[in-house]
Amino acid sequence: MTTTTVTARAVLLDMDGTLVNSDAVVERVWRRWADRHGLAGDEVLKVVHGRQGHLSMAILLPGRPVEENLAENRLMLAEEAADTEGVVPVAGARAFLASLEGFPHALVTSADDTLARVRMSAAGLPLPPVMVTAELVTASKPNPEGFLAAAARLGVDPSDCLVLEDSEAGVAAGLAAGMRVLGIGPRAAAHEPTFHVLDLTGVAVAVDDGAVSLTLPDGVRSITP
Repeated sequence: MTTTTVTARAVLLDMDGTLVNSDAVVERVWRRWADRHGLAGDEVLKVVHGRQGHLSMAILLPGRPVEENLAENRLMLAEEAADTEGVVPVAGARAFLASLEGFPHALVTSADDTLARVRMSAAGLPLPPVMVTAELVTASKPNPEGFLAAAARLGVDPSDCLVLEDSEAGVAAGLAAGMRVLGIGPRAAAHEPTFHVLDLTGVAVAVDDGAVSLTLPDGVRSITP
């Protein structure tokens, strides 16, 4: 069996699709939104993963005033926070987070603080010591601002950070921040993360002398020379 080992001094974690499987909620809420606006639900769902809602709306409804998108996004966030049916941890997420205890790591999510806490709790997952949520950035993924802010708060150079992401926008944001990206799940595979695994079950973690080593299972794809 062939394995790959990746070493970092901080781990930056997306939430939805990476630690928490919230696809059922996302699909319900955004399909209702699509219906209200006369859009095809399948096409809407191709856009929304990884981005803040108002940015998705701007892409899907070009020309609509920003203020309307922001107002509707606030309603959508509340709607998502009220719906936890089907929210479960991604396979291996609990053990993976437990293995990072005491090591620099952060949650970097396009959800707001309330939704992040609701979903992590619903999935039975602990909150990382640092959280960079939607309220704390001025630009949504694929902009790298969130990941760069998390690295700064942890006091770690971006090049020493490893990002875990599942979406096109998230992978792009991590790479734009100058970080290596471990793609999680089938969505990530198509967007050229540095490495890719199906889930977190086969990822072994060892912490030593201020660095963490992630041993990835066989079948890992790397685009890094």
